[in-house]
Amino acid sequence: MIKSLLHSLLSPVAPPYDALEWEQRPFAERCRLACQSWALQGYGSPLAIVFAYALKVALLFFAWLGFCALSPSLGPASELGRWWLEPLAFQKAILWAMCFESLGLGCGSGPLTGRYLPPIGGFLYFLRPGTTRHPLVGSGHLRTWLDVGLYAALQLSLVRALVAPALEASHFWPVVVLLPLLGLRDKTIFLAARSEHYLTTVACFLFAGNWIAGAKAVQLALWFWAGVSKLNHHFPAVVGVMMSNSPTMRFTFFRRWMYRSYPDDLRPSALATWMAHAGTALELGVPVVLGLASGGEATLIGMVMMLALHGFITSSVPMGVPIEWNVMVVYGAFFLFFAHADVSVFSVGAPMLVVLAVLLVVVPLVGNFFPRFVSFLLAMRYYAGNWACSVWLFRGDSRKKLERLTTSAPWPMEQLLRLYDRRTAVGLLGKVVAFRSMHLHGKALQLLLPKAVDRVDDYEWADGELIAGLVLGWNFGEGHLHDERLLRAVQAQCGFEEGELRCVFLESQPLFKGELAWRIADAKNGERARGTVRIDELRALQAWPAQL
Repeated sequence: MIKSLLHSLLSPVAPPYDALEWEQRPFAERCRLACQSWALQGYGSPLAIVFAYALKVALLFFAWLGFCALSPSLGPASELGRWWLEPLAFQKAILWAMCFESLGLGCGSGPLTGRYLPPIGGFLYFLRPGTTRHPLVGSGHLRTWLDVGLYAALQLSLVRALVAPALEASHFWPVVVLLPLLGLRDKTIFLAARSEHYLTTVACFLFAGNWIAGAKAVQLALWFWAGVSKLNHHFPAVVGVMMSNSPTMRFTFFRRWMYRSYPDDLRPSALATWMAHAGTALELGVPVVLGLASGGEATLIGMVMMLALHGFITSSVPMGVPIEWNVMVVYGAFFLFFAHADVSVFSVGAPMLVVLAVLLVVVPLVGNFFPRFVSFLLAMRYYAGNWACSVWLFRGDSRKKLERLTTSAPWPMEQLLRLYDRRTAVGLLGKVVAFRSMHLHGKALQLLLPKAVDRVDDYEWADGELIAGLVLGWNFGEGHLHDERLLRAVQAQCGFEEGELRCVFLESQPLFKGELAWRIADAKNGERARGTVRIDELRALQAWPAQL
């Protein structure tokens, strides 16, 4: 019985087709079968994966508990109920969350981001000279000892602050200096640390007249802009794809309800669309209610709305798994808006208020109207389905040239073959095509593949997210990490011949503009074509091409 239980926990859900036969079929048919399988099975990862992510959350919590216990003003862990909403406990939570994420333990880790063995990149990669980096300014694509030293210094500074009995300005200064410097050298680490949230909040600790007011402004912006980012036609598809993969919504009938007419029409159903609109309204409503409330019933209503929002997200275990970040947002809501409901955002102080206006208003505005120039994380456009993305197409076995790189892990198939037989591994990785294709932006790929290559079946499809994870050590839906700049860095080290590697790059839809921009590039010869595709055209398409 125990053996049977372990087998059920560790075994992926097999797709309703023979994966080895599926592998030999034309791309259009493979895409259709994978999408139909995703609709009812999701990614198909083992149930044990959910428990693994729960253990990571436990690590986040108990380590924070230990760091707080080192502060006599808070008290022992046994008295958690007395001090968990104290300012020092919140400050240590922010610093620990930044450390946790920048080590690669949070967002973008584990099997739901294409990481199997090892399940993380992060510090295993960022501490290795000669690995590939993504500099924000300047040239040079290989990590130097200077980069390693800066990264190590950041982690030591965070640990120094976490073990300190009390926190002073001297604990925050190294963080606010080192992380931006690292970002100039490698924006991957800057994004991995979730700087738009944690670094901005640490800056409030240091510079704001009332840092609680500043931290409130940060969290209100996170909710507000996440809601704004969903004011388009992308989010209903996200809801369907997410519900099909949710470990708590495993009912076949419910998953069918997410689509207009399974299996032939997998566009979002009326129910999925309604859920998307309700989720958007909730995400916009939470900052309005909590931002205006100053205690009493209004604050309680806002807290209930907040718990409903993040409870739904967390229980769905979305791809990319920002679980720990959601836990931090919930904790932040209790500290900032429940325990300190009377603190006004505008009491932050004039100098920092100007800085926050730039970071929390101007930058997200630019990122929404001109997404090509701002990371979706800095623009706070979270999990809206409106992401920049890319597909890398390797002709024949040319993909093996990537072995010339120092990567954070072997190719995903090689990782899976250490755990499963080939049929199981092919069945799992085949779902990556479905995940991308079932989102609204993914439908553009079926229009662009014929422009990129003569015959798609001669090429191996690789999602840019997986490429970024291998080559840069971290990935989390940030399409700008695997754009032309990464292609040039890869080409400099691998030397692909003309036609061996073609990439399709898709940009996010600008706010209130009904089109997506695209580019096609060859690794050796650079850009081949660019243009736009109308959102209305994509909405009419199925997730798979009729033929290619």
